[in-house]
Amino acid sequence: MLFIAVLTILGCKDDVEFNNPGFEGLRNGEFLWKASSYSVVIDDNGFVTFSGSNGSGSLTLTIPSASVGSYTLGDVNSMRATYNENGIAYATLEDGNANVVSVSDGQIVIEDINFINKTFTGTFQFNAYDTSKLNVVNFSQGVFFKLPVTSGDFPAVIVTCVDTQDASEEALIAHQATFIGVDIIDKDAFATTCAAYRAALENQRQYCGDVSGNLQTRIDNLGDCQLSCEQAVSNRNFVQAQYEAATIGTHISLCNSYTTFLEEQIEFCGDADGTVRATIDGLDCDDDDGDGVPNVYEDTNDDGDYDNDDTDNDGTPDYLDTDDDNDGVLTADETMFDTDGNPADTDGDIAADYLDVDDDGDGVFTINETGDTDGDGTPDYLDTDDDGDTVLTIFENPDLNADGDPADAQDTDGDGTPDYLDTDDDNDTNLTADENPDPNGDGNPSDAVDTDMDTIPDYLDDM
Repeated sequence: MLFIAVLTILGCKDDVEFNNPGFEGLRNGEFLWKASSYSVVIDDNGFVTFSGSNGSGSLTLTIPSASVGSYTLGDVNSMRATYNENGIAYATLEDGNANVVSVSDGQIVIEDINFINKTFTGTFQFNAYDTSKLNVVNFSQGVFFKLPVTSGDFPAVIVTCVDTQDASEEALIAHQATFIGVDIIDKDAFATTCAAYRAALENQRQYCGDVSGNLQTRIDNLGDCQLSCEQAVSNRNFVQAQYEAATIGTHISLCNSYTTFLEEQIEFCGDADGTVRATIDGLDCDDDDGDGVPNVYEDTNDDGDYDNDDTDNDGTPDYLDTDDDNDGVLTADETMFDTDGNPADTDGDIAADYLDVDDDGDGVFTINETGDTDGDGTPDYLDTDDDGDTVLTIFENPDLNADGDPADAQDTDGDGTPDYLDTDDDNDTNLTADENPDPNGDGNPSDAVDTDMDTIPDYLDDM
């Protein structure tokens, strides 16, 4: 009788392949279930659902892709089998607890797809439990042959398991790029790429299944896609080192950055003892007078009291004074930071221009040097040769009593224009620059030509 039963089953299976189309399987190893009606639906996501029913029950199989291959059942909703009979629903997404076979499982194999006639051929088998987890149904030797698509159509791009694996790998690489080999981890980029990677893994589970649970473990290990405390502290340490090496010109931006990452440390690590908040409260990233020099750098005696630092003694402390050295040029216009954020020091005397009353060190105070006498584009207060006669201003006796006021400046030809601003110092109609005042070109006229050897150099000799 067993032999006859097997022949009957095999004969029915052969029948399916000769009767176009068909959908059937052996239920619980002894009953041949055969659909009297069926449908194949392809939804907007490209998922394919095979449905069949007869007088004894209805069967539904779902796979995530209209592509040839094997689909493992039992762990994801996109690959499942359900069977309904006598009001009881069995599903491969349910696991049992009272049967030797306690885990739902199974497989759907798509063997052939005819994209012209729009038909599917394949096999299936599965164990499925009802919601009570006490009752199980088994289908074996299941087959569907040339089942036609009854609703929907093949998508323009058919996604496969391999496609989602590739997408997950690309998402992982993008995510790793936000925290591997970088000095600072951008928390927003980290969270965004992490979420994208999580979504890619979820999609991979739907198309590939996850019987081993490895994909779910990777998803779980991503946590909430936020920085770890360790990463936040690493960010803080890097920015702190930058802040501690800040210059006048970079202090404000680095101080604000340091504050941001201290706040980030609190966000991801907490601040139980309040030390991080105390550090934030102790920072001064401001520039109260808006002159480009941070408050902390206007504490020139470094005693923590900004009010007792008044470079020009005008009664206004430097941190509130827009012209710290009172030279007539606003501090904001004298800083002229270099690429490293260091302020200009035109004469190299260690005193930055914004605190130097004689910026070019030519003996004439900046406040007394207006305009651009020689029209070379460099204002006199920054020009070491104001009249462009090749003799440096400092060697033309611009301030005989050394009080910084050029009112007593040397005027060789008595024409009312002091030598340091006169292009013809001796008024002999020959320009100073043309009388070889500095043959070696160092700006010092000690080697000036004295043609008649009368000890008066030609550029000052009108005879």
